[in-house]
Amino acid sequence: MTTIRRFTCDDLFRFNNINLDYLTETYYLPFYFEYISNWPSLLSIAEDVNGRPMGYMLGKAEGNGENWHGHVTAVTVAPEYRRIGLADRLMNTLEEVSEKVHNAYFVDLFVRKSNTLAIKMYEKFGYSLYRTVIGYYSGEEDALDMRKALARDVEKKSIIPLPHPVYPSSLDA
Repeated sequence: MTTIRRFTCDDLFRFNNINLDYLTETYYLPFYFEYISNWPSLLSIAEDVNGRPMGYMLGKAEGNGENWHGHVTAVTVAPEYRRIGLADRLMNTLEEVSEKVHNAYFVDLFVRKSNTLAIKMYEKFGYSLYRTVIGYYSGEEDALDMRKALARDVEKKSIIPLPHPVYPSSLDA
């Protein structure tokens, strides 16, 4: 049995089993506090029946006009809980809050171009390539900006792929 609930400050002292995995990006504490204080509805943690963290989701709402969207900053699942649909449940939670609470047009995320497993997973969840961001990761590796349109984007304009790559300096919120 899995419980998904809102992520709190106390969870920062409990998720080492997840963040020690080499596939997981670990941020500084002020980064997590910024998300907890600004976008609490877009942070979720999954726990097993004993209350042990299984995975978590960090997200935010940003943009202007038709570019108003939910953004997946991090979704990660501890190795021992992978391949049971947990990432899908966490993503669905963020998408639902982005749509129903924040009235977003779409949800987007950035993924390393070399991370083919994650790319395939996001495609399975309904995300498609919007654009390539050259040198996004430390100026060395490109990122794929993947998007999924939400109900507010009736014409699905937010997911029409750009015909050319962009640089991090030209990214809009």
